[in-house]
Amino acid sequence: MAAVVRIPQSSVLRRLLFLSNTKHIRLISTSKKNSETATVVEPLKEKVKTEAVAEKKNWVSYGFDFENQESDRNALHSTLFFSVTCCLVFGGFILSYLPDFQNRDWAQREAFLELRRRESEGLPLIDRNLLDPDSISLPSDEELGETEVII
Repeated sequence: MAAVVRIPQSSVLRRLLFLSNTKHIRLISTSKKNSETATVVEPLKEKVKTEAVAEKKNWVSYGFDFENQESDRNALHSTLFFSVTCCLVFGGFILSYLPDFQNRDWAQREAFLELRRRESEGLPLIDRNLLDPDSISLPSDEELGETEVII
């Protein structure tokens, strides 16, 4: 409730609501007071020297060349170009279009052909006894003894 009482006292609100009743407020000065400003005149050579010293003073090397800033940046940009563009982009492109050395596509085609053959002959898609159980020799319970068998 106290905030509602304070609203008419706000100077910003007064300016917005009662701007037409008050005198106009100028926010930008348009007078020309160029002669009243103070300027400092420095010789051009000293300014160039101080900028060169400040530039060299604030330079942090990227680790390629500790003496020359230009060769350091050139080495950085060339290293990044060759590592990112040539190795990652072109290397990924080449790896994606290499031939299938592990025959993954061949194995998938053979699996589809075998499934189609089994469906046409009326056999189950996956045989429960892939190997003949009579051809497998398992150890007896006496030979296993206390060995844990995990199925």
